[in-house]
Amino acid sequence: MSETDNAPAETAAPARGTLEVMDIQALLKALPHRYPFLMIDRIIEIDGDDSAIGIKNVTINEPQFQGHFPNAPVMPGVLMIEGMAQTAGAICVNAGSGGPPKLVYFMTIDKVKFRKPVGPGDVVEYHVRKMKKRANMWWFEATAIVAGVKVAEAELSAMLLNA
Repeated sequence: MSETDNAPAETAAPARGTLEVMDIQALLKALPHRYPFLMIDRIIEIDGDDSAIGIKNVTINEPQFQGHFPNAPVMPGVLMIEGMAQTAGAICVNAGSGGPPKLVYFMTIDKVKFRKPVGPGDVVEYHVRKMKKRANMWWFEATAIVAGVKVAEAELSAMLLNA
């Protein structure tokens, strides 16, 4: 084996339409949410305006666990839905055509199912896929997964407006 076999592969900037990522700094630029209501830590995969996978590292230090529930901490389902919506919002904003800054507004939620509890130490993956888009309205299906197991799912819609 030569020395070049151990060398890291060169990485070029992703071409339009290829998978990209958004770290926390990119998320803070794209979304208006801040602590304690930013429900995603990073986007590990975003495919144009088609789909994304957002990550939430659940920790006992989060304020909701003081009361939900003190002796048996469970991530509130509504916060998982918000994580899905924020991942969808990142898709919308990322797909913007330049121009003025955009804000994403959560519009509807349907077909919600909670399947398993989520707690501190879990890493939630929000898999979000665009179902359709018309003008400034977007419809998505979303699934929350922990360690390969589906813990929640929903369909939601959003509206993109000028900031």
